[in-house]
Amino acid sequence: MNKTILVTGANGNLGQAVTQKFLDEGYKVIGFIAPGTDPKFMEAQNLEVHQADLMEENKTFEAIENAGEFEGAVLTVGGFGMGSFEKTPLQQVEKMYKLNFTTAYNSSRAVFKKLKSKGKGGQIVMIGARPALDPLAAKGVVAYGFSKRLVQYLSDIINEESKQTGITSSIIMPSLIDTPPNREAMPNADFSKWVKPDTIADNIYHLFTESGKALRETVLKVYNES
Repeated sequence: MNKTILVTGANGNLGQAVTQKFLDEGYKVIGFIAPGTDPKFMEAQNLEVHQADLMEENKTFEAIENAGEFEGAVLTVGGFGMGSFEKTPLQQVEKMYKLNFTTAYNSSRAVFKKLKSKGKGGQIVMIGARPALDPLAAKGVVAYGFSKRLVQYLSDIINEESKQTGITSSIIMPSLIDTPPNREAMPNADFSKWVKPDTIADNIYHLFTESGKALRETVLKVYNES
């Protein structure tokens, strides 16, 4: 088995947890990070780091085409923003759209094309969010919820287009992730109820196990107690 995984946003809070999990399980990780960020964010023998602007379609396709072979991809690039409908300007909606949907669309399409050309199937895992499913949860994070709803629909469309190819798309729907930026934004919250990045990484890894590969059109709600 080709135990190589591509991880976008590999140096992010969730991306690092995913990268470390797959390294621990014996995978080679092809990690994508944004231009201008530190390529030495993690020292590991089986980690290969590439820099690419995933908001740029042509650059994304070129980078992924040149990245070597992999059996699947975990697309963790994204961003978070707060604001009610009344207080969220279009500029914030556009920002979240670019960070969360544009990056997911460009990278998933490039990954899909490459996996399909190899004819061996493969897996794509994207990161959604509870506000994409629950309007109540989206009340204070409207732009974020909009963008993640699009990511969810993107995963559904990939599954329709990938039938008979062996390619599957799954989406992880976490509630609040316990990261330093989220703690800073919500200092009075009960962090013990949030979801740890390592927990999300464990659930993502399961999708690449023999039992996990039997799942189809998977939507994993990783909410913990939040």
